[in-house]
Amino acid sequence: MATYLWRGKKTHTGEYLRGTITAQNPEQVIEEIRKMGIYPINVKKKNEFFTLSIKGVKEVGAKTKISDSDLIMFTRQFSSLIDSGVPILQGLLIMIEQQKNKELKGILTKIKEGIESGASLSDSLKKFPRVFNDLYVNLVESGEKGGVLDKVFKRLAIYFEKILKLKRKIKGAMIYPIAVLSVAVAVIIILMTFVIPVFANLFASVGATLPALTREVIAFSDFMRAYILYIIIAAAIIIFALKAYRKKESGRRNIDRIILKTPLVGALFKKVAIARFARTLSTMVESGVPILAGLEIVSKTSGNKIIEESLMQTKEDVSSGSPLSMALNKTKLFPPLVIQMVMVGEKTGNLDAMLAKVADYYDEEVDNAVNNLTQMLEPALIVFLGIVVGTLVIAMYLPIFNLGKAIK
Repeated sequence: MATYLWRGKKTHTGEYLRGTITAQNPEQVIEEIRKMGIYPINVKKKNEFFTLSIKGVKEVGAKTKISDSDLIMFTRQFSSLIDSGVPILQGLLIMIEQQKNKELKGILTKIKEGIESGASLSDSLKKFPRVFNDLYVNLVESGEKGGVLDKVFKRLAIYFEKILKLKRKIKGAMIYPIAVLSVAVAVIIILMTFVIPVFANLFASVGATLPALTREVIAFSDFMRAYILYIIIAAAIIIFALKAYRKKESGRRNIDRIILKTPLVGALFKKVAIARFARTLSTMVESGVPILAGLEIVSKTSGNKIIEESLMQTKEDVSSGSPLSMALNKTKLFPPLVIQMVMVGEKTGNLDAMLAKVADYYDEEVDNAVNNLTQMLEPALIVFLGIVVGTLVIAMYLPIFNLGKAIK
């Protein structure tokens, strides 16, 4: 699979569009964009390091200004409208009129126009993959076929609310250490570039004999002041190189493997992935999506290349006749508790309910892991900050004890 850049012209409106698609070959790209009602003009492989934007051409599939909260709000309100017996077109019209997000309002208008021209709701949603992912589209399609669209939208709203809550837990856990490290870096830079040079000039003017620690700190300060621009450039290059490396399939696989093996952090990310896997698959099975299609979609939403590949292998094993519990056990990524719960769900015919219980359990596990990680990082970061600042202060004050003798 490779990422392709394409340019094309909308058949009905004549609007020029461009975007990216992951496919096996250019022919598959052409087939996909033709399904979207676009006449292909140019298809080429995406450069892994940079891409040039074309002025005047709107990119389809680019990052949107539609937040998770906007999507949840739309899903929840639209679910209520359908549950109240409001027809889909009328419901969309109501949502368009009260929508404050201009981008989402435009997308909903195009979805409404698609339905009016004879397309199904799921086919209309499929044209906006950056807003409505495969999970969303497949569940809506399943709801249309089963006549339970109101229940599907309600499940989607609950699902996205719980996933958003999970994301916020992780972000909340990262805020404190990032803030402390930022303060530490800022303090070190200020001391090194403004405070220490003042002390260095003072000591030099009186000809004091400096302790080894003080000489080392002053030398480091001189180095930073002389090469600070080169340090910033080097840091930017490293960050850019890591981002470019992670865009490659092999690079993403290696980085994700390192993350999973990192103490504390790896365990947390693994629990998050299990909670998301169980929640997503439970929602899809409950909505009537076939297990194979569900596993493929779940693998794409795992957020980790190693887990994604393991779940794709699970899908292959299940398609060959292996029970889901046995296929998951082969990956060596899922704890015995998950395997046992899935096995019970398969035997009793309540797989969706058992997966939901697994998701609830691991949501609590993520809570505990985040709290434990925060409790461990808090004193460690305070000690680190104290050692760094304390060392600099001691290095500057050591010569002051002998400064009287030097002046005399």
